[in-house]
Amino acid sequence: MRDLVRRIDAATPPDRDRAVDALRALAILGVVLGHWLVSALVVDSGTVHAASPLQHMPGLTPVSWVFQTLAVFFLVGGRVGTRSYAAARARGTTYGQWLGARTARLSRPVAAVLVVWAVAAVAMLVSGVGLDTLYALLKLVLSPLWFLLVFAALTAATPLVARVHPLWPVAVVLHVDLIRFGLGGPSWLGWINVAAGWLVPYSLGAVWARGGLRGRRTGWALLIGGAAGTVLLVLFAGYPASMVGVPGAAISNLDPPTLAAVAFGLAQCGAAVLLLGPLRRVLRRPALWAGVALVNLSAMTVFLWHQTSMMAVTAVGMLTGRTLPGLHTVPDGPGWVYARLAWLPVFAVALLVCWTAFRTYEQGRRRGSTVVREGVPAVNRGGAACLG
Repeated sequence: MRDLVRRIDAATPPDRDRAVDALRALAILGVVLGHWLVSALVVDSGTVHAASPLQHMPGLTPVSWVFQTLAVFFLVGGRVGTRSYAAARARGTTYGQWLGARTARLSRPVAAVLVVWAVAAVAMLVSGVGLDTLYALLKLVLSPLWFLLVFAALTAATPLVARVHPLWPVAVVLHVDLIRFGLGGPSWLGWINVAAGWLVPYSLGAVWARGGLRGRRTGWALLIGGAAGTVLLVLFAGYPASMVGVPGAAISNLDPPTLAAVAFGLAQCGAAVLLLGPLRRVLRRPALWAGVALVNLSAMTVFLWHQTSMMAVTAVGMLTGRTLPGLHTVPDGPGWVYARLAWLPVFAVALLVCWTAFRTYEQGRRRGSTVVREGVPAVNRGGAACLG
């Protein structure tokens, strides 16, 4: 592992901003841990259905504030996409070539997940698994893919949206919510916010790529302004406090994004800007940087297979013939929370197995920075042990 750490550190270009990779890694890991903590599969009379501890324990709402980190991912995506497109144009690369290279990393691992689960779904139906159980499982696997579709669309539109001021999509979200909630407009208007809401952090990332968001004053302004806006919207405008969807709730801040989710995302972007300096200092340590680099090499694999890992552990637990706390039980009390925390390392081991099996679909024929070219062989030789 020491040799792996040295190789990754030596292969990193001196001008690479390691903090940007760290923000991406934190965003992906936040989503993974968040799903593991707020998603439950309850076994009842042989049927499996999904549940959420946020429905039974509203006091856990702050968990959604910590682990709903999608705005940071779109912020980094906007910065990286804008800089990548500018560099491609400088090299004479066509838009089609640039877009193909950007989307290849998304399409291959997504195709692998869809093929595996299509086969699994047919096998479960043939073996007599009920439609309700199959629907619950497929929903957990496929629902996170919506965010990849939005990210791919924004990536494709980078030449158009890179110059969009973040206040314009904020204004769109504001007016859509005003029509929906204040004037009784149709609910389908909310789907406009799927694009407009995530365009806000993406366009902030483009501003960052053009030299903006420099200085702690900007970070504090985004953090304080976004947090204050979120608090006011929750306390006085009727928006839910949870930043993820809660079963049975009349309004979801995330599906589709609301003005409260956008304000919260601005606060997260401000916090990310403030973290850049400390992250750059910490990541001078080769061992910490190696961990960040490894997560980034497999970010999509980790994201796409984390729910499958949780379900695999749940299924294996059912083979014991017992209802295991924190795994099969209703998430309605502190006992479930403590038991679920104890299961997290087991989920991580199952995810490591999935990573070992499917990482090649993401890392396969990638071309890019020295870190990527040198990092993939290193991961193949020793990455499983280090990641474990």
